[in-house]
Amino acid sequence: MSIHDDRHTPSPASALGTRYDNVDGIAELADDFDQVALVVDWLDACRNRDLATLLDLYAADAMAECRCGEAKVSEGRAGLESYWRPRLDAIAPTAFGLEEITPTTDGVVLDYLSHEGAPVRIAFTFSRDAKILRTTCAPLGQALRREVVAVGD
Repeated sequence: MSIHDDRHTPSPASALGTRYDNVDGIAELADDFDQVALVVDWLDACRNRDLATLLDLYAADAMAECRCGEAKVSEGRAGLESYWRPRLDAIAPTAFGLEEITPTTDGVVLDYLSHEGAPVRIAFTFSRDAKILRTTCAPLGQALRREVVAVGD
């Protein structure tokens, strides 16, 4: 699937915590949330330089691995904040343009333009409660598939 519209309004399906089943008075979040919509919300938060919204899309124990240049792994909210803050503070005019978005068996793969305007591929995996659990990115053209594994709850 390819989406070339650069503007997105968050959908009710991607709203965090809104899809759940109530069984015997116990609310359980569904694991069938719209993963593509969540990735588009991620892209919008980056494009809007909205660090708080961006961080809220991640699970508390999320991990981001960046292989664009020197490899860097950031874990948890504080680690993700230190990774993302400088990138959102200095973005190129073409930053966070969407090139292609593809659902996979493990999550979603997004081709987009980085904060510097360079083509990047990022793979997302998700927790059952509709949060980003792991991302792995690299310059477009480098293989991510062998390194991306499904991460359990």
